[in-house]
Formats: sequence, structure tokens, C-alpha cells
Amino acid sequence: MSEGAAGTALPQRAGMWRRALASDMLWNFLRSPVAMLAAAVTLAMFAGAAFAPWIAPHDPFNLRTLDLLDALLPPVWVDGGDLRYAFGTDNQGRDVLSTVLYGSRISLLVGICSVLFAMTLGTGLGLLSGYYGGALDAFLMRIADVQLSFPAILIALLIDGVARTILPRNAHDATAIYVLILSIGVSGWVQYARTVRGTTMVEKGKEYVLAARVIGRHPAAIMLRHVLPNAMGPVLVIATIHLAVAIITEATLSFLGVGVPPTQPSLGTLVRIGNNFLFSGEWWITVFPGGALVMMVLAVNLLGDWLRDALNPKLRRSS
Repeated sequence: MSEGAAGTALPQRAGMWRRALASDMLWNFLRSPVAMLAAAVTLAMFAGAAFAPWIAPHDPFNLRTLDLLDALLPPVWVDGGDLRYAFGTDNQGRDVLSTVLYGSRISLLVGICSVLFAMTLGTGLGLLSGYYGGALDAFLMRIADVQLSFPAILIALLIDGVARTILPRNAHDATAIYVLILSIGVSGWVQYARTVRGTTMVEKGKEYVLAARVIGRHPAAIMLRHVLPNAMGPVLVIATIHLAVAIITEATLSFLGVGVPPTQPSLGTLVRIGNNFLFSGEWWITVFPGGALVMMVLAVNLLGDWLRDALNPKLRRSS
């Protein structure tokens, strides 16, 4: 890069940072203790899941490190606890804290990937439906209406059951995560499609879209470059709230035994396993994974609520 280009880029970057620091969204965020606390909890849980192999006290899936003599140890502050296992151990001698960190990785992976899949599918279909209208719009919206008449968990169960029937039995465990992502993603695209469709129907009649048509821009370029940016605010709000729903849906499927296999347990699988020991006194096996799941979903939901209010023009600060 030449000196002139570098000298031009630095003021541009500085101006970008100044605009970001002076933005309404940052102003609202810094004045919302709930949003900051939710963001801190979300960031901590995401970091714990992402860096689980480095920060977890033990590797719960390394059979060479497990000892059945350490099974069902209580948390460290309870009589009989061991300093090596802060949250106690399960029936196989696995450290509960480590299983929670590793299980969060699966829950977040499935949740984020399914949300991205649903957002991409729903946004694309919403753009097509709103821009072209006619028979295509009627066909897509009738499919959406039919899907809305069924609970998302039933649709996910149906897709999961069909996939397990089609795939060979020895491939179920290897493809379980991909089937979960597909199931949850397909069950959640309707909200994105209906929101983007409404925005597209409003925006396609405005002057800037008509001008783009006059100069011969391709419809795909008009939808992606001109219409889509105006729909991204509501889409991001839906995606944030949908992430919490996707995590809960994955946990529900895993609790019912149709989610990820026990060899790759998510938080839902850990809750299901711990539920077998709840009434025998080993409460920590299910309470800590369940608590982590509640904290994760609650923090993401609170962030979604804040983002919805921050992007609402009627609630922005006056200039």
C-alpha cells in the first residue's frame, strides 16, 4: 500500500470508529444494564464453549482418563466432594463442569448453524415471494401457512424421523448433528420469509428500486444490493431470538433421545442422562447442565429484546 493510500485509509478508519462510538445502538447499549449483563453472560458462555479443550479441567470423552471409582462424586462444597471435580462427577466418573463446557459446544453449534440455515432459506424465499408476487408468492405463503399450523418441535421430529428412515442405521450417529441442523432450520424459516416478504413488497415500489430497474439492473442485484439491506434489521432481531428457540429445540430433541448421540452429548443429552439419577440424590448431574442451558437461553433472549428496542426508530434517542 502506498503512503497516500495508507494516509487516506487511516482517517477513514478513524471516522468509522467515531461514528460507531456515537451511534444510537451503542448509546442504548451502554445505558442498559440488563443488555450489558446479558452480553457478558453470552460472551462468557460462547468463550467457554469455544475454548473448552483448553479451559476444561478434564477431557470427558477420553476413556483413558476416566475412573469408575470417581463416579457420582458430589460438588466440592458438599461432604465427600473432591477438589479435582468442582461440580462433581456423573455415573461414569466424568467431570460435570467439563461435560457442561463440551456440551455447550454442541448446543451452540447446532443452534447457530440451524439459525444461519433458516435465515438464509427464509430470507431468500421472502425476497423472491415479495419481489415477484403472483403465483410464486401465493405458493410459498400457502406452504408457510401450512407449516405454521404445526408446532416447530413436531416438524423437527418429522424431519428427523424421515432422515433416520432413509439413512442406514450405521450412519445415524455420524449424521445426527447435520440432521438436527436441517430439522431445526427447516422448522424456523417461515418467520424470516414473512418478514422479508413484507419489507420487500414495501420497498420494491420506491423510487430507488424503480430507478435501478430503469437502468437495467438484474433483479437479483436489486434484491441483494438494494432491498435486502432494508430488511436486515428485523431479520437480525428474529435471528437473535430464534437462536434461543433453536437451542431449546435441540435440547428438547436430545432429551427425548432423538438428538445427538450420547458419545457427543449436548446440554439436552446431559439433562436427560442426569434425570435418571435425580431422585436418587445425585442432583448435580442434571442441575448444572440445566442451569447452563437456562442461563444461555435467557441471556440470548434478553439480547434479542434489547436489539429489537434499539432498532425501533420510535424508541431511539432524540438528536
